[in-house]
Amino acid sequence: MHRFDELDMKLLFELTKDGSISVPTLSKKLGINASVLYSRIKRLMKKKLIKKFTVEIDDSLLGIGVKASVGINRDPKHKDEIHKTFMGIPEVVSISEVTGRFDIIIQVYAKDLEALHTIVIEKIGKVPGIQNSETFVELQKTDKDPVYLTQTI
Repeated sequence: MHRFDELDMKLLFELTKDGSISVPTLSKKLGINASVLYSRIKRLMKKKLIKKFTVEIDDSLLGIGVKASVGINRDPKHKDEIHKTFMGIPEVVSISEVTGRFDIIIQVYAKDLEALHTIVIEKIGKVPGIQNSETFVELQKTDKDPVYLTQTI
């Protein structure tokens, strides 16, 4: 396991809040020399703690009105084919193998409830090897900073 110091954690916290912040601005904000920050960021990327820099999109502006989690039980013999099929469904945005009463949970984005219904019944429910599913519609979501970003490790 890699060790990360307080500066690494402060850097991660700031980059998580705004991944597009410039190094000179970040340098002033943290009171650290810009060249030190450049080398720290490179080191965190080399150690694969920072996987990529990305953007946060307002999905509603793209017509995504409904987000849901679908818990699925499957025939284990069809695991790979089911995974491959789900990867080919554009509305499925993530697939997680889980413990508990479901084998997998997938995240689905849809235009509206009618579209979600069609996706769940026509695209997901008809995949060979699916035994049953349960859909959980997201009503509201509140993100918070992970605890490791707010405390020194």
